[in-house]
Amino acid sequence: MAKKTRKKHPNIKKGSKYDSKDSLKRKGKFCPKCGSGVFMAEHKNRYSCGKCSYTEWKEKGEQK
Repeated sequence: MAKKTRKKHPNIKKGSKYDSKDSLKRKGKFCPKCGSGVFMAEHKNRYSCGKCSYTEWKEKGEQK
């Protein structure tokens, strides 16, 4: 049986999640179940937490 080839996902720098002009401001959304410090992934039609699998669906006007 042949070995599976896996996709290479791009690495995201942690600094891209923050805006640091005058003070430190977080750009992303936090998971309401896990608390602050755990960012939710932003997809085309939803936000999802990779730690606890919590999902919030975006509204029609909010989608990219």
